[in-house]
Amino acid sequence: MNNVSTRRSAKHSLSLPNLLTYARIAAIPVVVGCIYAQSIMDGPLWLRWLALAVFIAAAVTDFLDGYYARIWDQHSAFGRMLDPIADKLLVASCLLMLAADGIIHGWTLWAAIVILCREILVSGLREYLAALRVSVPVTKVAKWKTTIQLIAIGFLLAGEAGDQVLPFTTQLGLLLLWISAIFTIYTGYDYFRAGIHHLIEEDER
Repeated sequence: MNNVSTRRSAKHSLSLPNLLTYARIAAIPVVVGCIYAQSIMDGPLWLRWLALAVFIAAAVTDFLDGYYARIWDQHSAFGRMLDPIADKLLVASCLLMLAADGIIHGWTLWAAIVILCREILVSGLREYLAALRVSVPVTKVAKWKTTIQLIAIGFLLAGEAGDQVLPFTTQLGLLLLWISAIFTIYTGYDYFRAGIHHLIEEDER
């Protein structure tokens, strides 16, 4: 029986949705490396376009892995665990690299801090609620938050290279990052409220 379970687990871990998630994780060092080489080591601006292209491809896999998991019924506990981790790693790595780059600076650092703190909070709450076997569905507002957040990071990754093609590219990215931070606070509060609600219910039992 254990051998059967092991084979099923290995099969699920190599399903297309999970392979797409692996690809999203593999894209992180490429994006970070391109921005580091361009900004910190004074590399050519085309590295920013390469970073943006890889980031867009990684963001698309976030949609495709869930899509294929649904239509092919390839949902797995491993995939549900790994998918949000991949998302958070991608976003956090890009935000930290953009802060080191100086694109995110001054007051805008607070927007990045809010986003990163929310990700940590939600991860903790999800783990706690999962232990209680309580599922908190992703709301439409949370999906909008993620979309705006990814678009903002995309504009910021283009940075100076983007400004040469479309003026105010960086400023638009910073504005969208603030909008994303506002949505982040709202959705983070929803998760926190759900966690507190179930905690009170557990104490009352």
